[in-house]
Amino acid sequence: MALHLNASHESWPIAGSFTIARGSKTAADVVVASFTRGTKTGHGEAVPYARYNETVAGVLASLTGFKSSIENCTSRLDLQKLNLPKAALNALDCAMWDLEAKEQNQPVWQLAGLKKPKPLITCYTLSLDTAENMATAAKAASHRPLLKLKLGRDGDAERLKRIRDAVPNTRLVIDANEGWTIENLPALMRTCYETGIELVEQPLPAAVDDALRHVEHLVPICADESAHGVRELHDLIGKYDAINIKLDKTGGLTPALELCAKAKTLNFKIMVGCMLATSLAMAPAFLVAQEADIVDLDGPLLLKQDRNNGMAFEGSLMHPSESALWG
Repeated sequence: MALHLNASHESWPIAGSFTIARGSKTAADVVVASFTRGTKTGHGEAVPYARYNETVAGVLASLTGFKSSIENCTSRLDLQKLNLPKAALNALDCAMWDLEAKEQNQPVWQLAGLKKPKPLITCYTLSLDTAENMATAAKAASHRPLLKLKLGRDGDAERLKRIRDAVPNTRLVIDANEGWTIENLPALMRTCYETGIELVEQPLPAAVDDALRHVEHLVPICADESAHGVRELHDLIGKYDAINIKLDKTGGLTPALELCAKAKTLNFKIMVGCMLATSLAMAPAFLVAQEADIVDLDGPLLLKQDRNNGMAFEGSLMHPSESALWG
């Protein structure tokens, strides 16, 4: 039976704005791919990321240009062989999983040979801001057990101290988004240790991260922009203690599961993260997150409105998705 592809751009307003070291945004712009075969349709969502030279227009153009080749694929492994942006592959891979689940009337976790997913605690992310504003935001979110702080600009040491003073008992992880330098790294790592930070995500630009071999890891260091797939893993040994797995970097759920399994054999801690997106993007990542040490799938919590049948949250406790959404 013929496979039919449809792809579209959607924009989901953020509650306020979201700021990291590279800039701010007020909406989550996503690409949704849908596969229809007979009476069944599967959906997948992805976020093109400028850090990897991806744009919504570029991803949509690639899906249009390769439409015939995509529709001739007979499996998820065939999709991975196509020369497409990772965000495009993610949307396609997740749409194929969803379609197969509907055709076989089984949840994706069963099709993938995984355990039934259980609820998980996710990070709640605080945007980069002044030390005072971030401390205020942290105090307002102190009912959440785990906060993730976006850093990566001058004044980070002061931010860390002010935030820790505001929330002395809250678990904290940070993401510098490649914003620190080889010169300020040792002092900032010391501040992280003194303020009880549990994990430091991508402190240096990926191009110069070999310096991490020569600094004391007072706090575990996690690779994000330096970690994409299985091929990079061995090069990360000695530089990083953990990797952040994102489906938009790996190219979908299929390679993300492979990366997670391989990383665990190499004794990396696992973080499963997300781009700013709706529950349709979180649902497949949630399956990988079952093996994670730290879960960062709070995208829907940062939006003004999520999709119908979206992931259910009780505070920061995240529940498995309903089949009406995905999988």
